[in-house]
Amino acid sequence: MGKENDDLKKYKEKRNTNKSGEPEGKKSKSNKNRFSFQKHDAQNLHYDFRLECDGVLKSWAIPKGPSTDTSEKRLAIRTEDHPVDYIHFEGKIPEDEYGAGPVLLWDKGTYKNITEKDDEIKDLKKAIDDGHFLVDLDGEKIKGGYAFTRTDKDEGQWLMVKMDDDKADARRNPTSTEPESVKSGKKIEDIDN
Repeated sequence: MGKENDDLKKYKEKRNTNKSGEPEGKKSKSNKNRFSFQKHDAQNLHYDFRLECDGVLKSWAIPKGPSTDTSEKRLAIRTEDHPVDYIHFEGKIPEDEYGAGPVLLWDKGTYKNITEKDDEIKDLKKAIDDGHFLVDLDGEKIKGGYAFTRTDKDEGQWLMVKMDDDKADARRNPTSTEPESVKSGKKIEDIDN
């Protein structure tokens, strides 16, 4: 199996896209520096952060969702890469499928890689592989710099922290005050496919 297929192997192994309604699982040749947060009510409610990089969506599950407060560290659990087509997915994954439950497109936008090494921007894929990267997000709800740092050797646990910039706001709580989808305007309980 070639490298192109390996990136999405775990994604394909975990789901039957014909039944789940999720995108198939093809690597993309384009890289438009897009990101999304998908609110996902599976076994536990969480937010999936997707970052377009190297033809796939690098993905993390964030139990409490993103914060705009620089003093809050959010656990981010690395999950399998997803196909780029997943970036705008919204719908309900059926009960008998992996990740069963509603998925809401909570935020979307573009990002800029701001990870520096030796006064140059470091390759984002390499930075992710090395366990530390910085991105400047320009979404509909979430904006500004965020730092991601791996905290364990097996690559599973990371921390997501809002950087101290003009978009930081300790008083704002967008996961509570802005629950609607940026795609449909629905709330998570209204997602039914």
